[in-house]
Amino acid sequence: MLEKKKEHPKEKTNLHPRNKHRKRYNFKQLIDTCPELNQYVSLNNYGDESIDFSNYMAVRMLNKALLKHFYKIENWDIPKYYLSPPIPGRADYIHYVADLLGESNNGEIPKGKSIKCLDIGVGASCIYPIIGNREYGWSFVGSDIDKIAIDSANKIIESNLLIKGNIELRLQNNSKDIFFGIIKTGEFFDLSICNPPFHSSSAEAKSSTLRKQSNLKGKKITKSSLNFGGINTELWCDGGEEKFVKEMIRQSKKFSNSCMWFSSIVSKQSNLKNVYSLLKKAEAVEVKTIQMGQGNKISRIVAWTFLSEGQKQRHKKV
Repeated sequence: MLEKKKEHPKEKTNLHPRNKHRKRYNFKQLIDTCPELNQYVSLNNYGDESIDFSNYMAVRMLNKALLKHFYKIENWDIPKYYLSPPIPGRADYIHYVADLLGESNNGEIPKGKSIKCLDIGVGASCIYPIIGNREYGWSFVGSDIDKIAIDSANKIIESNLLIKGNIELRLQNNSKDIFFGIIKTGEFFDLSICNPPFHSSSAEAKSSTLRKQSNLKGKKITKSSLNFGGINTELWCDGGEEKFVKEMIRQSKKFSNSCMWFSSIVSKQSNLKNVYSLLKKAEAVEVKTIQMGQGNKISRIVAWTFLSEGQKQRHKKV
């Protein structure tokens, strides 16, 4: 028996206005684009077509279909249990930082490969560079401490002509470094982005996954199975998000002339006070906080620059 159907809005108005994923998933179109998705689609308790979002393989195939349908990425896959992130939220980050770059460009979003972006922790999926390149034509450098992730992202790049030559990957050999060993002497980036590991330990990451699984299933789940995947270095690090962003701010000061805007997602609102304090101590010239709403979750991007408006203009691409 079907449960009473929920009224769903036609658009997810909490997503950025340019986000391609504001409308509800059209599974017929997605299956037409990616027939392999069909085996994971069924009617839910409300009689709507959907997938089991607690099933890692279903989520991974949905991402493959979304990338193929909306971004023309013909060949995409990742190693088993590596992070297969929710694409709408990743697209939001790209669109909001595009607006940020536009503010220093007479309100016009700069496009083309002369705009160079650094993705800290690019991951096996290469999601941010794919969306940034396909939406705005930007070129990317992606870094990661995991060689398997780098190899996976390279395979995606090499097998898709539309992005090949526009994304370069660099292995970070020292897990304590963020910009050192990645940004080369004399190199300049318009933007750096980062979605840092959220949790501070493996146990904390597992507990969070169990809560999410229980919410998705509507009952208590005691055995963890990662729906979006994620290996240890993707999900947690010593000190979690707070310590990672703190170190990023500290190191960014030493690369103050190498990047116009540094940015990071800060998921925990309780971390903001400390982040602002650290940015003030680092003598950031300007700090911006950009709110993002994804589902029931509120997150935000914190962006900072050490360059004056005049210095930004001198770096402006002709």
